[in-house]
Amino acid sequence: MEAGYFRKGFGLRREIAGELNAAYHSRLVEHLKAHDHTLAVGGLTIRLAREFGFCYGVDRAVEYAYETRKKFPDRRLFLVGEIIHNPHVNARLRELGVTIIGYAPEGEFDFSAVRPDDVVLIPAFGVTVRDFARLEGIGCVRVDTTCGSVLNVWKRVERYAKDGFTSVVHGKHYHEETKATVSQAGRFGEGKYLILRDMDEALVLCRWIAQGDNAAEMEALFAGRVSPGFDFARDLERIGVANQTTMLARESLAIAERIGEALARRYGADQLDGHFRSFDTICSATQDRQDAVLALIEESLDAMLVVGGYNSSNTTNLARICANRVTTYHIADAECIRPESGTIRYRPVDVAGEVEAAGWLDGVARLGITAGASTPNNKIGEAIERVLETRGLRIDL
Repeated sequence: MEAGYFRKGFGLRREIAGELNAAYHSRLVEHLKAHDHTLAVGGLTIRLAREFGFCYGVDRAVEYAYETRKKFPDRRLFLVGEIIHNPHVNARLRELGVTIIGYAPEGEFDFSAVRPDDVVLIPAFGVTVRDFARLEGIGCVRVDTTCGSVLNVWKRVERYAKDGFTSVVHGKHYHEETKATVSQAGRFGEGKYLILRDMDEALVLCRWIAQGDNAAEMEALFAGRVSPGFDFARDLERIGVANQTTMLARESLAIAERIGEALARRYGADQLDGHFRSFDTICSATQDRQDAVLALIEESLDAMLVVGGYNSSNTTNLARICANRVTTYHIADAECIRPESGTIRYRPVDVAGEVEAAGWLDGVARLGITAGASTPNNKIGEAIERVLETRGLRIDL
């Protein structure tokens, strides 16, 4: 292993277990898990999704951050952006003396304060090839918490680039993970990429592939979301599909299928292998949480509560799944629930800001709850407690 670079932990799990438990454990959540993910009290039944909250990759990133603080107690410790998209977790790291690196005016992370004897945490989303090289050039200790599922996508993109395929990535172009992923295309010559957000954008791309008669629409839609020097006529002849790991799994698969069909129309089905590649790179934890929430909303729920940061892609996608079937309230954290007034502040799907609803629990007999992969159990437990308080209920554990 390269000197000053760490990816596999420091073997300090036992030493930090108490801190992690105190910071993120919830007795109430453990109670629900032990009772078929169900809590029934005072005419209200709460059903917790079978898969929810912290995933393995997030667990690992948070644990590794705590281990790093223990390993280097006297060093300055920096974090590139957010370790995960949860404000409480990032705030807790600040309390441990971690300085979070923000962006410089020109749009890159500002590493100007980092010195060779400092320690820098790389977040679960990873960092771009350029940012990694900049940190390497400083000579600081780098502790890499990049999720293994993200690394798997990077390998696909690298392979596409090496074989002369353009990576079409289903993701949010402004998301840290997507930025890091598309940067991998540049590891092999002039690897190309295009980022699309959803099926509507994919259909615009497919029209270009099959018919080539919407150049102006392509230029306008994908401006700023393609690699430097991108040529739509030249660089979309051979396509490899990948995705941000937290996108809607079914949409990613459907997008890949449509792109494959468009290429088959253009070049012939018998030539498709030379023009199209696709692999399902949605992480298993994202898939498990989406499957679990789909199963939960089959239970004739009156409402669904989704807990997690508004800038968390996997959380917003859980909310989107739920909102298609049942009244859904996506809250950033428990403080959005106000028992004293019976109101809730939440963000509707595809709306930029929060709205407030009064009497949101009126008539609700069965409430489903889930949480994004970056939401710790204690925040889920606090939300459940506030739900009970709104009804004038409590449970002693």
